Amino acid sequence: MEFRLLAVGDVVAPSGLAYLKAHLRNMKKLYHVDFCVVNGENASMVGITPAQAEEIFSSGADVITLGNHTWNRREIVPYLDECPYILRPANFAPQLPGRGLGIFDTKAGPIAVCNLIGRCGMDFGPDNPFLLIEKLLKSISASMICVDFHGEASSEKLAMAYALDGKVSAVWGTHTHVPTADAQVLPKGTGYVTDLGMTGPIHSVIGIRPEQSIAHFRGDLTGRYEAAPGSCKLQSALFTLDTTTGLCSRVERIDIYD
Repeated sequence: MEFRLLAVGDVVAPSGLAYLKAHLRNMKKLYHVDFCVVNGENASMVGITPAQAEEIFSSGADVITLGNHTWNRREIVPYLDECPYILRPANFAPQLPGRGLGIFDTKAGPIAVCNLIGRCGMDFGPDNPFLLIEKLLKSISASMICVDFHGEASSEKLAMAYALDGKVSAVWGTHTHVPTADAQVLPKGTGYVTDLGMTGPIHSVIGIRPEQSIAHFRGDLTGRYEAAPGSCKLQSALFTLDTTTGLCSRVERIDIYD
C-alpha cells in the first residue's frame, strides 16, 4: 500500500503563513497526501508563537518541526510540552522543554517523525545528531520513519541521509530556505532531498527584504529583519512510501508560486 508524505519547507513570516493557509489543503487533496509535516520555525521571522503553530495546524499540517530559532519566541516554551504534534530538534540538551521525536497514528499505521539539527556552520554545539539518531532508532517500532534534518551544510545533510539509508523512509533538509535539485531515492530505499526550500516571499533573501541583507553583508548598521513584501511561494517534497517495508519508491518536488 502506498503512503504519500508531504514535507513543506520553512514557513517564513506572517505572509508565508497566510500563503500556507491559502494553499496547503488544496495541495493535499490534489496530490492525495496522507500525512503532512511543516517546518514552522520562522513563522515570526525568527521563532514561532503558539497562535502561529495553531494556524499551521489549521492549515492542514499534521506535525510541525522546528530548528535553531526554536527559542526566539519564549511564549512557545510551555506549548512545546503541552502539544505532542510540535517537535524541536532531538539533539538539543535533554533538559530543555519539548520533544524531538513523535510517533503518530495514521490510517496506514504509525509513522515516526524525528527532528534533528546539524552542527556544521551553526552558532552553537548541540549533541551529535548521528549518534543520537542511532539510539533513537532502537526505540522505534514503526515501519515508516522520517527525519527533518535542520542544517546549514549540504555535506552534513547528505552524510546523514546515507547513514540512515535503508533504516528510515525519508530524510529531508531544512534551514537554508533554498531548494535543491537532488530529490532522489538512495540505493537502499530512503527518500532524500538536501533542502525543501521555504514558504514565504519570492523576491527576498531567504525571506528578508533584499536591501536589509545587502546592508548586513556590506557591514552597514542594520535593524531588525523585516519580511520582504510581494508575492509568495510554497516549496515542498512529496515522498511515496511503502507501508509494509517503510521504504520510499518516489520523491518529487512540488513548488507553488503566485
